Amino acid sequence: MEVLEAIKGRRSIRAFKSLDVSQETVEKLIDAARWAPSAGNLQPWEFVIVRNPEIKRKLAEAALGQSFVEEAPVVIVVCADEERSAGGYGARGRTLYCIQDTAAAIQNIHLAAYALGLGTCWVGAFREDEAKEILKVPKGVRPVAIIPVGYAAESPSPRSRRPSKHIIHYETF
Repeated sequence: MEVLEAIKGRRSIRAFKSLDVSQETVEKLIDAARWAPSAGNLQPWEFVIVRNPEIKRKLAEAALGQSFVEEAPVVIVVCADEERSAGGYGARGRTLYCIQDTAAAIQNIHLAAYALGLGTCWVGAFREDEAKEILKVPKGVRPVAIIPVGYAAESPSPRSRRPSKHIIHYETF
């Protein structure tokens, strides 16, 4: 599959079939994520793979009741190691670069999943402190996204996009 096809074809999936996702497939997703660019090649990402129904249920509650999180066969929680980025770039690394870096890794997961015939959703709306407690995330590391992964049980239509002429600026804003 060509990358532009994956970019334009991927959708946020919130309904999953009750089919398992193999460990090998999950590892392919993480491998795609780890090839994302990162500031200074510090690679500040950490990935928590969740299959336990009780932990998924708690994550769904922390995600403001988004029940589809627990319905997915596997959930990947992408975390940013703020201290790792701060070690290379100080406050800007801690507050910005680690987030940018994990966002790139997250996007790679979504695109790789789509290419492998899986559905995902980028869940950023969640109570961070609650997710940290559920997953026993250490100090200096923060969960950035919850990604339910599974075989799609829905086929959403493309959402509209702002026209290029409204978002492109040449030379100055």
